[in-house]
Amino acid sequence: MKSIGKKMTKKLTLNAQARTITGRKVKQLRQSGLIPANIFGKKIKSTAISLDSKEFSTVYEQAGETQLIDLILEKKTNPVLISEIQIHPVTNEILHIDLHQVDLKEKVTATIPLVFINESPAEKQALGTVVKEVQEIEVTALPSDLPEHIDVDLSTLSEVDQSIHLKDLQFDRSKIETDQDPELILVKVEPPQKEEVIVAPVSTEAVSTEETKEAPTEEAVPPKEESSAKE
Repeated sequence: MKSIGKKMTKKLTLNAQARTITGRKVKQLRQSGLIPANIFGKKIKSTAISLDSKEFSTVYEQAGETQLIDLILEKKTNPVLISEIQIHPVTNEILHIDLHQVDLKEKVTATIPLVFINESPAEKQALGTVVKEVQEIEVTALPSDLPEHIDVDLSTLSEVDQSIHLKDLQFDRSKIETDQDPELILVKVEPPQKEEVIVAPVSTEAVSTEETKEAPTEEAVPPKEESSAKE
């Protein structure tokens, strides 16, 4: 099998509390170990909340952006997906989080990462180099059917120019859909690049030759004038 879609099995929970602090004052929340966040969805009004920084980091490591999380707010459980995380460009501190509350009976679109497993025989035997063209694909499914990731088995790539396409991925297409081109190349084996041999130009030293000495030429002797006859 070239690839296997894996379902999420572990249920994750995340505690939240209603937030009244907004604007620049949210800096105070971060200093106290809380992260400002919002919940949005089709059937709910956007709600300001705050999350414990350490608890969120632990949950995010397991859930990523594709696993359902049970968000507990005011003793009510809300199924959510992590939609967006704003991170400080210098400190990498999480500044804000958007959570998408989903309807378990309605399909959602999510980006699923590809995980490349095993080793390509072609690369192992130095016949070619494995080039990963795509790292993730976009799918549509019910929230409970979203795969955590999709495995791509490189052990099927044994020759140069072999490739794995999107259509080769094996998952339940009756539950998981994608609008991307089925011929999309995910990974391929390219021939090894030949090292270009640069031949240095041969420098030829100028061969010095002795100048040919020319024999001195005799100076032309003017002819003697004939003496004129005396009268």
